Parts: sequence; structure tokens; C-alpha cells
Amino acid sequence: MHFFIFLAFTALVGVIAYLATRNTDENSSDGYFLGGRSLTGMVIAGSLLLTNLSTEQLVGLNGSAYKEGILVMAWETLAALTMVVTAIVLLPRYLKGGIATVPQFLEKRYDTMTKTITSGLFLSGYMVVLLPIVLYSGALALNGMFDVPTVLGVSESTALKISVWSIGIVGSIYAIFGGLKAVAVSDTVNAVGLLIGGTLVPIFGLIYIGDGSVIQGIEALAASNPEKLKVIGAPDSSIPFSTLFTGMMLVQLFYWGTNQAIIQRALAAKNLVEGQKGLIYAGFIKILGPIIVVLPGIIAFHIFGNELDVSKQDQSYGLLVSKVLPASLVGFFAAVLFGAILSSFNSALNSSVTLFGLDIYKQYFKKDANESQVVKAGKTFGIGLALFSMIIAPTIANAPDGLFGYLQEINGCYSIPILTIIIVGYITKRVPAVAAKVAMLSGVILYCFSQFYLKGEVEAAGGTYPHYLHVMAILFSFNVLLMLAIGYFKPRTEAFELEYTKQVDITPWKLVKPMGLLIAIIVVAIYIVFA
Repeated sequence: MHFFIFLAFTALVGVIAYLATRNTDENSSDGYFLGGRSLTGMVIAGSLLLTNLSTEQLVGLNGSAYKEGILVMAWETLAALTMVVTAIVLLPRYLKGGIATVPQFLEKRYDTMTKTITSGLFLSGYMVVLLPIVLYSGALALNGMFDVPTVLGVSESTALKISVWSIGIVGSIYAIFGGLKAVAVSDTVNAVGLLIGGTLVPIFGLIYIGDGSVIQGIEALAASNPEKLKVIGAPDSSIPFSTLFTGMMLVQLFYWGTNQAIIQRALAAKNLVEGQKGLIYAGFIKILGPIIVVLPGIIAFHIFGNELDVSKQDQSYGLLVSKVLPASLVGFFAAVLFGAILSSFNSALNSSVTLFGLDIYKQYFKKDANESQVVKAGKTFGIGLALFSMIIAPTIANAPDGLFGYLQEINGCYSIPILTIIIVGYITKRVPAVAAKVAMLSGVILYCFSQFYLKGEVEAAGGTYPHYLHVMAILFSFNVLLMLAIGYFKPRTEAFELEYTKQVDITPWKLVKPMGLLIAIIVVAIYIVFA
């Protein structure tokens, strides 16, 4: 019965996505990569949230909360602030230039080689880090929640491979053969289920520890685990409080404002008003994110604290779900979780296909390719990338500090260099292309040297190394100054002006600033309450 419900809900999502996209021209670049520039605010918000909310959060962030408590909610609540910045500052410029990819803006601002290098950094990050980790963590969650090895009568490693390939194949069908609109529509449907199912987990968890009462569950949680409800991170925690004002905001701005897999939804807006609405709607909902991706981890600690080793923190969410959810909801939640896993996988894969097709294939392989050929080449690349990710995903070992922290630290190899050149590109008019290339090279090399060599040497000698979020802020500042210095001594001959392509109306939403201010006030209030 559980499996039937799982299949029925998953099939329903597929049918809805098909019906919504059958009239979209998937052979054109705008149709395939940007859904015909037709997405509305609600669809954008739903797709943004579910693209982000997957097993990296459900498994990884709840695992971090199991270990450290509510302080890890910074990854959720502070995201709302950067959504506001993206809506007010970045999105108007993106839509004014009529771009389909972030690297296309960099081509206009700097040159073609800068665009290519950036696309290469995005693709390498998706290929080596994001896609395999999404598949691995998703398989880990499904195996833990539903005891796949026992059900199928296979070893844990074999069950992991089966789950990885199941997720990968279905996700590839959505992303490669359906285009962005199929991804966005399926995301929106799954988002509703995920918000319902994800909220039910902490509710039933609190009922479980409160002997039938949510209120008593909250009281029991606060009384027995007060240390888990302190939002101010200590210097030795995964998120020291000081990092909220340095690298944390930079990581968030990169993710929500420049990361192709995320911002592509807003780039597909039918106009600026709908794009800004989508980001602001998502910002309000994101504030509630800790209820789904932090609170269950704390509840799991309350229940399993003496049974589960802290080193196995990433298993806590699956165990909690199987422990507290009524049997009648298992199939539904399995389908919702599967949809969340698919969302992150197919969204990153769709963005990879977009980057390759528009920024690499058409630029270097076949300059005279028509739109149909570009889409076909992108799909072929996507199939290869999906297979590569499915092959290497099972080889990923459990990260010692948790999947979520590991993912964020590794992402710094390319996130901060890309953010640096985009920010400088917007705030200046005469910094040349050579400055962007130098900054990207410097950012990648220095960060890798810092985290993969120097950090180990310092700690081996008994010293204390700066937190990786502080390192990001230091390198960001250094490379911004480096670019400005190059721009001072070797400026562009002509000041850069972003041309308005008039592909969509860029009249701003009149409520975007008041709503953005309200989000900021709520976030600050939350920190004051839990300080």
C-alpha cells in the first residue's frame, strides 16, 4: 500500500508537468531553457524553494541540528535577506540584459573568455560536487527511512546504488527531455507536498515526545535540551556568530543571486514584477524553513541522543521519520521526499545543460548552430553528465563534519571567485576583462591552497585556523581590491553600459521594497528572541 501511494503521487506529478508543458516550444532556446519566459511569481517561488530544499537540507541540515542545535538555522533565515537583495538589485539588471545564463552577463560586461571560464567553474562544481552529493544524500535518506536493503534483500552498498540510479534516471527524464518548465511545474507541485509532509514530521515528533501534546513536546524539548535552542554560535561551532557578518552573507548572495541552478527560475519570469514577487514570496516562506530542516534534528537528538553516535548525524532524519510518522503517511512522504531529491538533481542538471548548450557548444563547437541544434547538444551533454554523476555518487563517503557543512566548504572553490567578478562588474564601469580573469584564478587557487593545504598544516602544528566562512570573506575582499587596482592602472577604454534588450518589461513591483524591509525586520526579531 505504501509503495502504491508512492508511485501514484510520483506519477501524478509527472502527468501534471506533461500537461503544463505540452504546448511549450521545447526546440527553441527560450522555450527549453527559460520556459518561454512565462513563469509567474507563485511558480517561481515554488520552484526556488524546492530546488533549494532537498536532501542536502532535510538530511544534511537536520543532521547538523542534531549535533549543534538551532544555530544552524542561519543557512535558512539569512537566505531570506539575500533573496531581497537579489530581487531589488540583481534581478532588474539580469532581466534588462535579457540573459539566459549568468555567464552571459559576464560576457557582456567583460568578454567571451570570462564567460567560458565561469561556465566551466559552474559545470565543474555541479559535476564533481553538487550532483553526486544530491544523489548520494537522497539515496542515504531513502535507504534509512524505508530500510531498502532489507526490503530488497541486498547489501547496503547495492541498495545505495539502486537508489542512486533510480533518482538519477527519473530526474534526468524531467531535466533533459522536459526543459525548465517541466522542472519548474513539477517543483511547484512537489513543493506543496513537501511543505505539508515536512511540517508533519516535527509536529508528529513533538506529539511523540509530548505524550500526545505538541505543547508538552515543545516544553519537554526546551527543558531537556536548552543548549540546542541557542542561536548564537560559539567560536568553535560550525557557524560562529561572527561569520554571519562575513562569509555567510557572501555564500548566501552567491547562492540566491548568482547560482545558475537557482537564479534561472527568476530569469524565466514573464516580467520583473513576477520575478520580484517570486523572490519575495520565497523569502517569507524561507523564514519558516527551520521548522522543516532544523527542528526535526533537535527532536531526533531528544529521542535518539543516547542511541545514535553523533558521527552518524546524517542518519538522524530518516530514523526520526520512520519513528514518528504514522504508517499511513509513509508512502506519501516517500513520494514527497523523492520529489525533493529529484528537484535539486534535475534543476542542477537542467542548468548544466543550459550552460553547456548556450555558453560552450554554440561558442566553440558550432557557432552557426540553430536553436534546435543547441538544445539537442545540451541534451546529449546532460545525458553524459547524469551518467557520470550516477557512477561516482555511490563512492562518496560520509563527510566527517556532516554533508551540509562539507558541501558549503567545497563550494567555496568556485562560488566566491564568481561572486567577486559579478559584484565588481555591477558596481564599476571601467574594470577590464583581464581583472576578472586574474581574480577568478586567484580566488580558486588561494581558496584551495588555504583549505586543502594550509589549514591542515596549521592544525597539525597545534594552531587554530580561521573558519572557512571567514576565509571566504578575506579572499573576497582581497580579490575585489585586486580587481579595482587593475581597473585603476589599466581601465577599459569605454565605460560599460548594460543595454536594455526589451525582452521583458522591467517595471519594478511597487511593493518590493516594503516587503523586503518587512522580511529584514522579521529575521532580526527571530535572532533577538532566540539570542
